[in-house]
Amino acid sequence: MLRKQVYLASLTRKSFWAILMFIPLSGLQTASAQMATSAFKWKAIQSAPSVKMTTDSYEDKVKAVWIAQIAGATMGFQFEHKTASTQWVDQYNQPLTSANVDDDWYYEMIAIRAFEKYGINMTVKQLGEQWMRNSAGSWGSSEQARLLMAKGIMPPKSGNPRYNKLWFTIGPQFSADVYGALAPGMPNVAGKLAREYCHINGYAEGADGGVFVAGMVSLGFTETDSKVIVKKAAKLINPASPYRQCLEMVIRLAEAGKNATEIFNAVEDRWHIEYPATNNAVANGGIVATSVWFGEGDFLKTVNLAFGAADFTDADCNAANAAAVTGAIHGMKGIPQNLVKPLGDRIKGEKMGRVVLTPPVDESISGLAHRTVAIGAKILQNNGAKLIDHSLTIPIYEPVTQPAELFKLSDLTQFWNPDWTLKRAGFGGAGGGMGGIRGITYLDSNVLVTYPRDEVRGLLLSRKVKLNASQTLSFDVRADAKRAWQLVVYVNNQKIKDQIIKGGENNAQWQSFRFDLSAYQGQTVTIRLYQRVLIDGQEAGNAYWRNLKIQ
Repeated sequence: MLRKQVYLASLTRKSFWAILMFIPLSGLQTASAQMATSAFKWKAIQSAPSVKMTTDSYEDKVKAVWIAQIAGATMGFQFEHKTASTQWVDQYNQPLTSANVDDDWYYEMIAIRAFEKYGINMTVKQLGEQWMRNSAGSWGSSEQARLLMAKGIMPPKSGNPRYNKLWFTIGPQFSADVYGALAPGMPNVAGKLAREYCHINGYAEGADGGVFVAGMVSLGFTETDSKVIVKKAAKLINPASPYRQCLEMVIRLAEAGKNATEIFNAVEDRWHIEYPATNNAVANGGIVATSVWFGEGDFLKTVNLAFGAADFTDADCNAANAAAVTGAIHGMKGIPQNLVKPLGDRIKGEKMGRVVLTPPVDESISGLAHRTVAIGAKILQNNGAKLIDHSLTIPIYEPVTQPAELFKLSDLTQFWNPDWTLKRAGFGGAGGGMGGIRGITYLDSNVLVTYPRDEVRGLLLSRKVKLNASQTLSFDVRADAKRAWQLVVYVNNQKIKDQIIKGGENNAQWQSFRFDLSAYQGQTVTIRLYQRVLIDGQEAGNAYWRNLKIQ
């Protein structure tokens, strides 16, 4: 195989390596951290092709990754969870003298601080400690992670479906550009970093989104064809994942000659129905992939595709992710100056939503890029890259598919009550980007909260059991305030209860049910508990279940 080399301009900033010397190689490590570190290493072999990149070029592209996502999101805020754009957008819709702090880049800034504190082998738990120190977690799955960590539920548990009800949403995806910037030309390393650290606020589909974005940004440093970037980054995700299936839909339709609008519509029709939250990772990931594919590396074309993709999406985050890839491809020369200058090379802010940041943010974007490159150079060298005369030689490997990380809503009963089977649960979207969505399925301590995927057939909890003498079925249920659902209970084909469960005006009281099963003594029976939600005159809502027992 021919050795591929790209020669770029030489380093002019002598202070770069002086700063690099003072970043610790590693912090305190646990055995699990050491195992994670070994997973990040992709040892070079003599026959591997390589890319040469000067640190000046690396830093220019890293700065462009930061600024591109800031510019893309800032232009896109006006479309976030709202109707899509129908006009070309090429400027900010408000005067700026600096970039406002936002979750699209704040959590990535915190990751850089954490690497500087703990070293390149930091654990996800240590990243969580940095989140707590800096008050990260304002919305969505990130807010859930912050609240969980305040209770002592630390990463990776803070992103796991057992605890984080919004694990499948976009938080990890929009926080992962930085992992691609830390591993330029090494998508496998970027993907491993993203998988590890995205568990702070997501899992399965949620973390898959982080892996895909990190992979695309990493590839952008060494690839110029946006279509190749999408196809290669998609390979990082296991084919069993819904996220990978969405990406394959995008690629298949694009290669069949469908245009961007047709693909956006197909993605939304298939995946946004499955994941109703406007900030879900899968459908929004499909929009990001399509925007990168058809944007052809052009910043304005790429972000405008994301702005106009579809109504009620996470348009600003999608634009930020897609724009970051263009920043990696072209560097600062690819971003229009009328979008760069108003940022004043500064990020400022004291609050995000209701959360007061500790400390307030007032940082140079150029300085942030410089610090990112210092850490990235160490990660690169730790994974087989060579540094000679301020030039990095980076071995290039084809993306390797990661092991499947899957979770089905039906798996929640493993943590709640493994004797029972959950069927037809819906992801819903309450608390995820847009208010008023009617339901969501999750586990809150010892309470299973449910909403049906199919409102006609309803949701089902079932169990087959052989009954002994004098056994009873008992459980507690409630509804959301001002909402209702219908409880229907069957033993075999006999309906033994049919009742509307209503929430009060301002609160919801638990109702306890107990059924004598002695009439079925000695029989093997199927017990079914249904949640129906299509009720005349009532607004549908979640069902809450606890203490489900046969004894």
